[in-house]
Amino acid sequence: MKDRPINRPSLDELVKGIDQSNRMMLSRAITIIESKLASDQELGAQLLDEIIPKTGKSIRIGITGVPGVGKSTFIEAFGTYLTTIGKKVTVLTIDPSSTMTKGSILGDKTRMNELSKNPNAFIRPSPSGSSLGGVAQKTRETILLCEAAGYDVIIVETVGVGQSETAVKGMVDFFLLLMLAGGGDELQGIKRGIMEMADALVINKAEGDNIKPSKTAKKDYQNALHLLPAHAGDWTVPVGLCSALEKTGIEEVWNTVMDYQKVTTENGYFQSNRQQQNLKWMHEVIKFQLEQSFYQDPKKKELVRNLEERVAAGELSVRHAVQKLFT
Repeated sequence: MKDRPINRPSLDELVKGIDQSNRMMLSRAITIIESKLASDQELGAQLLDEIIPKTGKSIRIGITGVPGVGKSTFIEAFGTYLTTIGKKVTVLTIDPSSTMTKGSILGDKTRMNELSKNPNAFIRPSPSGSSLGGVAQKTRETILLCEAAGYDVIIVETVGVGQSETAVKGMVDFFLLLMLAGGGDELQGIKRGIMEMADALVINKAEGDNIKPSKTAKKDYQNALHLLPAHAGDWTVPVGLCSALEKTGIEEVWNTVMDYQKVTTENGYFQSNRQQQNLKWMHEVIKFQLEQSFYQDPKKKELVRNLEERVAAGELSVRHAVQKLFT
């Protein structure tokens, strides 16, 4: 590729590095996937074509929870446990980007200090940018790269705000909702829609004086789940307890994930869900490309600017302005 940026690895180098589970080369591959440069986008597309046959063998887990629930502490304890039983773990954390500066903190490796040093773990923080619900646009492709690099468990941590939960639910196999007890009005503190998406609820910080309130909250959530629609995969959503700080209940969470995979694989839901996710992803990309193509058309760009001025001045309704763009 003649216009490939200086120091960019070649396609062969990237494929070889990913085959060898080289974390540095994997990081560079993800950077290329996330890049907006035309040459990088072309290289990224070629790379994805090369590694697709080696993907799909992991279990993809989305993790969300209310503010202060201890997601990072839980993920570090959970990921560390998985490495002790021989699993290679990827953690993809979506860092909120500023709507003003587009910058992000990307501090997840700092928050997961122990796991970030683990040779069998790979942590990749990504800025959310302007994508729906704060989920990085390239997260799905990053999942594929990590699978091709031999990672068995892919964990995607949501921003925990807006519609990020919906977006992450659409790219994982198992969606875990972390909850707290003892805060009062627990059932009022979480949206019904998020509970409906969950494949399991786990009450974190079940330790010390909080054990009894956690057990009470567990019963409340179990009762609440009976009022929700049945799970599409013919799966009974469980409620568990854990303490990420004391590392209790972590093994039970993994056993729940394994039970879910077994049940949904046997009844066909696991594979059909992935197929539907891929189709939805395809149509999302089509819409994105159509939008990009539309706004890159010089004539359309000029017309949009003119219509913007008239709409801002109150001379034209938004509906009428949009109609003019397509006539």
